Amino acid sequence: MNDRITDLEIHVTHLSRTVSELNDVVFRQQQAIDRLEAELNGLREQVLAEAPSPVRKPEDEEPPPHY
Repeated sequence: MNDRITDLEIHVTHLSRTVSELNDVVFRQQQAIDRLEAELNGLREQVLAEAPSPVRKPEDEEPPPHY
């Protein structure tokens, strides 16, 4: 009976370590995602500041020259 309990304790210890390692991986991935989202938003703002949308509002469109 003691051997069985010891085996279970060892198994639980390994599982706890695995969960902790996975938690660290997920935490680092979330940090990377947050950093990439911030970079993407910065790039989006730069692009929009340099070249606003080429599509005009319909009321701003000039008629074609053949009209």
